[in-house]
Formats: sequence, structure tokens, C-alpha cells
Amino acid sequence: MNIKIANNQLRSLKLGMSALALALMTLTAQAQQQEHSNPNVRLGQKALLEGDFKSAVTHLEKAMPTESKDPDVLYLLGYSQFQSGDFQKAATSFGKVVALDAKNANAYYYKAKANNALAENSKLSNAQREQLLQSAIGDYTKAIAVNANDAKLYQNRAVTYRDLGILKGTAGTDNYNKVAATEAYNKAVTDYEKVLSYDAARKDIQTELKKAKIYRDNLK
Repeated sequence: MNIKIANNQLRSLKLGMSALALALMTLTAQAQQQEHSNPNVRLGQKALLEGDFKSAVTHLEKAMPTESKDPDVLYLLGYSQFQSGDFQKAATSFGKVVALDAKNANAYYYKAKANNALAENSKLSNAQREQLLQSAIGDYTKAIAVNANDAKLYQNRAVTYRDLGILKGTAGTDNYNKVAATEAYNKAVTDYEKVLSYDAARKDIQTELKKAKIYRDNLK
């Protein structure tokens, strides 16, 4: 299988299973074009095509460190780790991708999504959660610098700004900061408005925009 073709298909994926199925069918049709020279990569690709992400991780990890300088293989590994729910390893893998390919907007996107998921861990301190949210915001911003017309990047950054606003704006917590919370909500509002500039009819974004303004205006 041509790994670059496979990777380009996965880069364009949203997380819905219907999109995943469509991409996997496309990959299957292209599977005979060119096989990777590394047998573990080939096995990883096969598992990925079958939706067996944990097996894909196992095989692709075995391909390291031989393929550790190949951003396409690392991307497949990060994607498989993400879909397996191993967000820490996924963030690390996508971090290696962007270190090798600074223009890979989708690697920044998934790295940010992984850190968003990690920030939901209630066992973390507020400082740790804030660090993860700030990292995600930074990665969404880098992705936007590469692809400024992708609405999902603004939408996801808006959600992260909102979460940061909630974190910083909860009175009585050790990291309460009304000014920082207000700024985060204002940035969420700006990003939600950007999403609506692409599709003004989106009711879900209209609702989230209103909620962000209410949260901001009710800070104590």
C-alpha cells in the first residue's frame, strides 16, 4: 500500500464512523498500488484497514525505531493510538510528526485533540489541566496558520478556550483568575463567530456562542 496515499486519506478524516468507513474503503481499493518495505508497517496498515486499532498500534510500534524518522508512519501510529484511546502516546507520536513535518495541520489537530482528552482527567491538578488546554490551543493555532480555512479547527479551539474559561473562572479554586477567564471566553466567542462565518445556519454553534457569552457575563 502507498503509505502516503493512506496517510492523506486519514489526515482528512473526521471522527465519525461513517467517515472512517469511507476512508477505509478507499484505502482498500488502493492497497495493491505499493507495499511498504517494512513488514511491521504492512501489518499495521492491514490492521488499520480492518479497524483493529490496537493491533495496528502493536505492529507500528514494532516498526520503531527503524521508521522513527518517517512522518507518515508516525502519523499512522499516532492515529491508531488516538483511536485506541491512548491519548498520551498519541500526543507524543503526533508531536514527533510535526517535528518532522511542521506543515502537517492534521497532526497538530490530533495532538490537540489528544491533549483535550487528557485534560478531562479529574485526577489531574488544575495546573496540569491548564497546561494541557494551553498546549491544545497552541496546536490548534499552529494548524490554523497552515490551513486558515478549516472550520473544525476554529470550532475545536473555541471549545478549548471555553474549557479554559471554565477552569480559570471557577470561584474558590486555586487557579481562579477572572481576567484570564474573561479573555478565554472572549477568544471562544471570536472562534465560534468565525465558524458561523462559514455556515451561519449552524444551530449547534449558535447555541455554544450564546453559552460562552453567558458564562463570561456571569463570572464572579
